[in-house]
Amino acid sequence: MKILFTGGSSFTGMWFIRELTAAGHEVVAVFRLPAVAYDDPVRRRRVELATEVCRAVHGPSFGDEAFLKLVAEGGFDLIAHHAADVTNYKSPDFDAVGALANNTRNLSAVLKALKAGGGRGILLSGSAFEGGEGAGSQGLPHFSPYGLSKALTAEVFRYECGRAGVGLGKFVIPNPFGPYEEPRFTAYLLKNWLAGNTPNCSSPAYVRDNIHVSLLAGAYARFTDRVPSEGFVRYNPSGYAESQGAFTLRLAEAMRPRLGLPCPVELKKQIDFPEPRVRINTEPAEVDVPGWDESAAWDAMARYYQELHDSGAPR
Repeated sequence: MKILFTGGSSFTGMWFIRELTAAGHEVVAVFRLPAVAYDDPVRRRRVELATEVCRAVHGPSFGDEAFLKLVAEGGFDLIAHHAADVTNYKSPDFDAVGALANNTRNLSAVLKALKAGGGRGILLSGSAFEGGEGAGSQGLPHFSPYGLSKALTAEVFRYECGRAGVGLGKFVIPNPFGPYEEPRFTAYLLKNWLAGNTPNCSSPAYVRDNIHVSLLAGAYARFTDRVPSEGFVRYNPSGYAESQGAFTLRLAEAMRPRLGLPCPVELKKQIDFPEPRVRINTEPAEVDVPGWDESAAWDAMARYYQELHDSGAPR
């Protein structure tokens, strides 16, 4: 298929683009900026890696005039809308309605142009932190205003795609980790182990769904074939659905022989639960990605962080 991809500078976006092209798809990806213009060295490297395998178009944003022209002239089978407004997404004051407007700008015109060019459908990235997604506790509430914005985006897409007669597939992302990730929990653990420190897990009682990004990307590429020409389909790929404490110990066990380090960790006693205690996806991704190698994924992660540590590069 010929696929128009948004959000390629993100951690998962880069991996998705590379996996899509490895599966034989032709990918055209829109980026705000060329790689050299990104200040963040990790994001810059992700854009470099993505643009090695796809055709990059710099400047357009979803729904703007340049994007509509690209859709109209491109002959795309699928639009993979992975980008989303994430400005201050961790803030309780995140503007969910403003993000919705940005995520769905001129959606009806985008769908009209896609269908006029013989397009098959939309592949929309969702989040396990949206209300109502996956399985879990406390009635599956939204985790945050950002989660609300993602859920509202999905609802608008479902409505507009149905009205336009364009198929919609929703790919619900849990907690990916691996090479070129943002500096979040697993990056914090690896950085401290390599520095000879003992990191801690402050929320070991939360049950979450962590997944190797290479497995997630494989599941994403295979899901493209399930996006219908009309109607709606959802996929909730799952990795390690377990407590954060158990996942931390799993990660430490995997890294010890690969790094040649003791990889100690302290599991704190968790007494505060501002987020839902349990939220996981429900469909084991490994079943859908034959040939994926878990050991090789751990190897790649250890190698990536060891090379960063040895080079002294930011991470």
